[in-house]
Amino acid sequence: QAQLVESGGGLVQAGGSLSLSCVPSGSISRLNRMSWYRQAPGKPRELVARITRGGTTTYADSVKGRFTISRDNAKNTAYLLMSSLKPEDTAVYYCNSDQNYPPRDYWGQGTQVTVSS
Repeated sequence: QAQLVESGGGLVQAGGSLSLSCVPSGSISRLNRMSWYRQAPGKPRELVARITRGGTTTYADSVKGRFTISRDNAKNTAYLLMSSLKPEDTAVYYCNSDQNYPPRDYWGQGTQVTVSS
């Protein structure tokens, strides 16, 4: 079954950088806006960044100026470049998107990001 697959997570020291990728696995038609969410232990899932097909971006206040979201529409792929990482950025990061035909919402399985102090 088609899905989104995240990669690029890992362990990094505070102040470091990581780059996450979200790629389709299987047949996925044109995706609408693509988003990155994260969920830390004991906390609800929260929106980190979002990008429309036209390139308009939205960021959570906590990551503005540190994270950059981008996408490749031809490849249905999204990226999240994370810089100046902080221990509070530690979470499982999920990719999310949806398509119109047929209507379907996609979530990835998540990739763990751990920032040590």
